[in-house]
Amino acid sequence: MTAATEHQVQGMKPIEFENGAVQIDAAIVAEGLGLAPALLQEQMRAGRITSLAERGVDADSGRHRLTFFSEHRRFRVVVDQIGAIIQRSAVDFGDSLLPKSVHKAGG
Repeated sequence: MTAATEHQVQGMKPIEFENGAVQIDAAIVAEGLGLAPALLQEQMRAGRITSLAERGVDADSGRHRLTFFSEHRRFRVVVDQIGAIIQRSAVDFGDSLLPKSVHKAGG
């Protein structure tokens, strides 16, 4: 059972919208970045993992794209208006650092 499925069984959504903010289960982000959840939280607090949230317009209205960046990896999820994940992707740059161009909106 995946982390998302496990949380749905327990009645929790993996992604929720609350007061204009998007909340995502740390286990989803950790898995996408290839990290243990405890390490994810530690690296976020240290500023070594950053994120970008974008709201869809026009044909993508109602969708949100959430992107997370670590030193060597970019993880992205696209969700619909109720928080269901409709697309996931990860790019791993191996031993190379993430290029600055990857940190841009839509990049």
